[in-house]
Amino acid sequence: MIGRNPAERAAALRAEGIDAEPFVADVTDPTQVLDVIGRVEEKLGPIDVALHSAAADMSVRSATTIDVDVASLALPIALKVHSPILLTRALLPAMIARGHGTLLFTSGASEEFLQPYLANVGVALGAQRAYVRQLAREVEGTGVYVGLFAIGSLIENSAVQAVIDADPDLVPAGLVLPRMDNAELGARLWQMYTERDTVEVEVGFAA
Repeated sequence: MIGRNPAERAAALRAEGIDAEPFVADVTDPTQVLDVIGRVEEKLGPIDVALHSAAADMSVRSATTIDVDVASLALPIALKVHSPILLTRALLPAMIARGHGTLLFTSGASEEFLQPYLANVGVALGAQRAYVRQLAREVEGTGVYVGLFAIGSLIENSAVQAVIDADPDLVPAGLVLPRMDNAELGARLWQMYTERDTVEVEVGFAA
């Protein structure tokens, strides 16, 4: 597990009998990404599967599309576009050389189902989607699978859920966000990894 503070999550997984090693890094920093991948591979061996799920919380959202400016895009773009590119460039060449590997990226609802109160995030997710789709097309036939997992619900016990539960006014009146637990999310990601036949998968979107 890679992140700015991954120790708690890694400990929770170990408590469930799952092997997990925490590695601290800012995944938007090019130098730190290369360094942490080197540390991971030195300790655990070549990375064959990587899940990129870095995301911002509701505090960085734009109130409306009209409010979006360059500054409001900085963090969403860093997390959902720059960081996936850094990860891909660090891992993909070796995966192609080995003839196998998996790169999975998580997304959200605000790109496809327009939500002006998350406009800056939606812009970043749109760019991320274009990048992942193009990447998936280009690695066809190499043995590497690239997938985008779009999550349209609140994840139980997540940081975003805690923010919204503490301040429900962050969500526009009348909008009900479905909720989903980690077990279901994990099952869908496992399905993507094992079946390897769909670039984009959506889960948890409101009807």
